[in-house]
This record gives sequence, C-alpha cells and structure tokens, in this order.
Amino acid sequence: MFKSGFVTIMGRPNVGKSTLLNNLMGEKLSIVSSKPQTTRNNINTILNGKDYQIVFVDTPGIHKPRHKLGEYMVNAAKDAAKDVDLVLFLTNPEEEVGKGDAFILEQLKEKNVPVFLVINKVDENSHERVAKALNAYSKAFDFKEIIPISALKGKNVDKLLELMIDIMPEGPKYYPDDIIADVQERFIVSEIVREKALRLLSEEVPHGIAVDVIQMKQNDKGLYNIEVDLICEKDSHKAIIIGKNGQTLKKIGQYARMDIEKFLDARVNLQVWVKVRKEWRDNPQFLKELGYKKNK
Repeated sequence: MFKSGFVTIMGRPNVGKSTLLNNLMGEKLSIVSSKPQTTRNNINTILNGKDYQIVFVDTPGIHKPRHKLGEYMVNAAKDAAKDVDLVLFLTNPEEEVGKGDAFILEQLKEKNVPVFLVINKVDENSHERVAKALNAYSKAFDFKEIIPISALKGKNVDKLLELMIDIMPEGPKYYPDDIIADVQERFIVSEIVREKALRLLSEEVPHGIAVDVIQMKQNDKGLYNIEVDLICEKDSHKAIIIGKNGQTLKKIGQYARMDIEKFLDARVNLQVWVKVRKEWRDNPQFLKELGYKKNK
C-alpha cells in the first residue's frame, strides 16, 4: 500500500520550523536564521520513501503584522492549514501556553485535521521544563500525538517521521521521485543569499531586506552566472550591508556562493548588488514583483 499526503508545519516565528524541515529532508531548502520571521513563502517540499510520499508545506511564522509583507506572511501561514492531512504544531518548551501559541491553536480548532504537538529544542531545556510544557499544551488542545524533539540535533525526528507516515492516507505519488521541491531554483537561490545577509547583518537591517534574482544563466561549460539585487529600505542600511571596504557584502557573496554551488551541484559566478527601495515592504506592486502574491 502506497501512502501519501500533505503536511503543514505551523508555529510562532523562530521556533525551528525550517530547521525541522531541513532535517527531515536532508537538504537545505528553507532559510534558517536566529532572527525571527525569516521564512516568507510557503515551500512545498517533497519527501519520497519506498512506500510513501509526504509533501511538506513550510509556512511563515504567525505573528502580528506591521506591514503589508507581514500581512502576506500571516495569510500564507493560515492558508497552509487548509486541505492538508496533518498539521505539525511546533513550539519550544514553555511552562505556560503563551498568547501567540494560543492564537494559533484557536485557528486549528476550526480545522478538521489531526495535529501533532512537536516540542522542539528539548536538548536546550531541562527535563522538568519540558515536562511542564507537555502538560500545559496537552491541556490546551486535543493533539493526536505529542513528540519532544531536537530539530537541530535530530533527536526523535525519526520517530516523528514514523508517526507521520502511519497517519498518512493511502494515495497516489503526487510528484516524480527526482523532484524535492516545487519552487523554482531562482527562489531557493534568493533565499540562500537572504539567509547569509541575515546572519551577517545587524538587528536594525534584516527584515528590511529582500533579494531579487536579476539573472541566472548556465553556460555550455556548466557554469552558472547569477546576478542578484539585495534590496534594503534606507541609504544607511545600504552602507551597513556593504560594510567597511565592502567586506560585509563580500562575505555575504562568498558564503552564499558556497551553498548555491552545493544546491545546484555546479560552479557558480555570483554577483551581489545593493539597491535602496524605500518602504518596499508596504509597496504592493513591488511585493508582487518579488513573488509575494496577495492571498485571497
């Protein structure tokens, strides 16, 4: 019997959704950063097994939006809970259910879909704190399964996968075996560049940046020539991104090129330019150009 289905990963920003997805996939497909609200688009990622196929929908974290980009991210996360076979509700060990998690759980009560409680970062917390979190959350919602994990170190992730496969319905293979994501390569390239920028820049800049892939061509020798615009909102931010003697921008390009070459399995010539677009996060037309389509 072949089993297949759709799984969405939900939770507050920065609880480890992308790290969990990357661990399950064994591929770096989702942007990972210590700064919250880094995932902006739903990514359909396909995990193929001998007798199963699971399509993951990685969502932006649900948070209170402060601009049109934020509204897009929240709507995208809510939409991802529609028409799926399983929701993984991911959170960190908290002794009480906070307002953010309570808000998400209220949304999930309206959906007729099984929900797994996945408590992440158990390796960073005491057994007592994890136990209190399990108790508090189990009282707040009727979860189908409760699994404590460490997404970063892989603890219990194999057990989580087993439980997910068990609950998947009998179904068809939605994607060919050689497809691992239904997003364009250009999008993943832009996310890699944005991740490096997030890691290297100061707190005042990160969420005011976007990456636009201007050119991505492969020559007859297999070399990719890629040009990207790293977009920020202020001239002062542009100076920070470039850094003294261009060192910060150089590092962003170097680190991004290494990951892009690994992803494309090819040599890459990467050029990164910095452009200022004031208040781009509140510009619907520009958001559309970057691929953030308005949710219905």
